[in-house]
Order: sequence, then C-alpha cells, then structure tokens
Amino acid sequence: MSSKLSRLDFLRYSALGASSLILPSAAMAAAAPKKAKKGDANDKINIGFIGLGQQAIYLKNGFITNPDVRIVAGCDVYDIKRNRFEQQVNNYYADNGIKLKVDMYIHFEELLAREDIDAVVIATPDHQHARIAIAACKAKKDIYLEKPLTFTVYEGQRLIEAVRANNRILQVGSMQRSSAEFIHAANIVREGRLGKVSLIHAYVGDGPRPYDLPKQDVPAGLDWNLWLGPLSEDFYYNHEVVPLITERGGDECWGAWRWYKGMGGGFTTDWGAHMFDIAQWCIGKDRTGPCEILPPAASWHRCLTYKYDNGIEVIQKNFGEGQAVKVQGENGWIIVGRGKFKASSPDLMPTKVEQQAVYETNPGHYQIFLNSIRSRRDPNAPVEVGHSSCTVCNIGNIAYELNRPLKWNPIVEKFIGDDEANKMLHYEYRKPFVLE
Repeated sequence: MSSKLSRLDFLRYSALGASSLILPSAAMAAAAPKKAKKGDANDKINIGFIGLGQQAIYLKNGFITNPDVRIVAGCDVYDIKRNRFEQQVNNYYADNGIKLKVDMYIHFEELLAREDIDAVVIATPDHQHARIAIAACKAKKDIYLEKPLTFTVYEGQRLIEAVRANNRILQVGSMQRSSAEFIHAANIVREGRLGKVSLIHAYVGDGPRPYDLPKQDVPAGLDWNLWLGPLSEDFYYNHEVVPLITERGGDECWGAWRWYKGMGGGFTTDWGAHMFDIAQWCIGKDRTGPCEILPPAASWHRCLTYKYDNGIEVIQKNFGEGQAVKVQGENGWIIVGRGKFKASSPDLMPTKVEQQAVYETNPGHYQIFLNSIRSRRDPNAPVEVGHSSCTVCNIGNIAYELNRPLKWNPIVEKFIGDDEANKMLHYEYRKPFVLE
C-alpha cells in the first residue's frame, strides 16, 4: 500500500468533523494525514487567498515557502491587487521550478466553488470577514482568518456556529499567540509567579473617528460596490481607503478604512485584537470576557477600563512602551511587546527575545494552522478565542460611543438592561448582501 496520502483521502480526513476533535490521541495519530512526498502536488494543501492587499502579501510570503503548501488561487475586487498577487506567486513558482499557475477571481464565491482548494486565507477589510468565512465553512474549506475575527459581535456568534456545524479548522491571525515572548508572559501570569494580579495595562490606541476623507472618483479597476459589500452606500471612495501600489510593489499605506466609524474599529480593534487578546489569555479569560466596561469619563483611571469578575481591571492606557501589555501582580510585574520583554525581577525574564523584522510573517503561526488541518485538532487561536478577544474590542468601542458605564454578561453576550447598547452589537446589511 502506498504511504502517500491521496487527495481523496485528504478530503475524507477533512470531513471527519467535530468528532475528530475529541478522538483519543492514538486515534487522532492514526487519522492524521501522512507527510507528503516532496514534489507531489496532489499531496499538498492547496490554498486560495481572498483579499490581496498589504497584509495578504505578508501572509503569502509566509505560506508560499512552506513545502506542504501550494497557493493556487487569489481573489480581490481591485485589478491592481490581483495583478500584483498573480505576478508574485507565478514568479516564485517559476523561479523554484514548480509547475503551477495561480488562478485569479473577482468573486470569492467562484474561488470557494473549487473542489481542489483545501483552505483559504481571508485578509479582506474587517466588514467582509464574517460573510466570506461563513461561506468558506459551508464550502468545506479550512480558514486562516485575519484579526479581528469579525466586524460585529453578532457576526462572531454566527461564525462560531458555522465553523462547528461544518467541522472546520479556523486559525485567527493572532500571531502573538505563537511568539516566544508572549507565550512566556502568559505562562508567568498563569503559573502564579506574579502572585495575585489586580491591574493590567494594555495600550492599543484610540477608537475610530468620523469618516472625513475627501471624496474621489472610483478608479476603473476597482469594483467599489463589491468592496463596500454590506456597508452603507454613504461611504464614498478615497484612495487611502483602498490603497494604490507604489513603484516598489507595496501598498502606499495601510488601508485607512480601519480608522473610521462604520468602516472599522480604530486602534481599539486593530491593535486591541492583539493586546486585549494577550491580557485575557494571561488571566484565564479566553472564551469569556469582562462584566463591566467604563469609558474614560466614568473611570478613575481616566481611560477605557474593563472590569472582570475576578477583580482584575484591564485599562487601555499609554504607559510609555508603545503597543504592549503590563501585568501588575502582588509579587512584581512584567511588560511584553513585540520583540520586547521587561520584568521587575531577573528570574521572570525569558532566556531570549528575538526581534522579528516583519512580525506578520511569523512562520510558527502558519505551521500550527497547517498542522491543525492535518490533525483535525483546533489550533492555538481557534474561532472561540478570536471571538472573545474581538468582542472585548467591539464592546469597548460601544462604551466609547455611548460614553457611559455598561454592564456586560459574557455568557449570553448581551449588555444588561441597556437596549440601546444591545442594538449596537450588529448593524443592518445593505441589500442584497446577507449573512447566511
């Protein structure tokens, strides 16, 4: 019998379902796909990319060098992004003697319809995450989804349902979960080496601001209607929202949609999906959340404040270390950021912290995703964790907007006694776009 795993066998393993996630270790080892033979395209994990902006290029650079991966398709609503991606992928494979040509699409539904695609990487603007990811689940594709998980709390709830109902593997792009300095920080706190923790600083930056960029004509190669998707037509095009490409081949800026109300969540979601995520991980609040949120005017800290049922407060405040987390315990403190670790005592320090030039290309986080596809075990940043971290960000922005204290039930994921706040957990999609 051949030792290699055929595509048919791979797809069978992919369809094992939720039951595979609770199989005994021995059974899981027997069910896991065997290592592919080098050069055998049929045993590779075929990946399609949806959303081809600057973040997708980072992700592409990380995945394409993995010998178990073949990037076979890309999708974007902007022709310059499609052309760049197509050229880079085809050139890489040609330079490495691999006979493969990537196919390009405008409509993600066409990419998802391909039976030969095993997984997708979704790196669209946040407002497109949920409906594309849910469609991918229904198409039986595993998913690497950029953070924050979804645009609204309700979308996150629906995505969890879709992932579990369709027995999919979903890895959130919370790459700090796979970085040595953050793993060390979480271990320090969870092992009780700081003693009782009372306060965490998690600096991320300000929330979103009103959309005020000047209106510009939509370029010929951009389908603005598809880019907007479920968002209101009141949002008009500006080149900073959907960046052009520079002569060096990079986006001229990070897509500015992230900074504006109704389009993005500002720094609260952009960096909060990283740093609030680490704060909750440290204190054992993954898959749950705070019980009270205070806007700056209502907090004695004079900043956005989250209160947890264990007495810990997490505050969004600049403490002079950039985007980072500081955990204060009765026995000392630690500060962790990207390529950074400080502590009140030398015995709390990790053995080594290495600075990564481009953090988004952390290969370990990708490999964990690929391993999960093979084993059918959840990765280290599964959909429920991504949802709880994203929810913290979203309810923080709601507190900013309403400018009053909010009581939150993290079990049912509703504000307590506040109908106005609960209405802000989702928004009405522009027709004909729906969340199926």
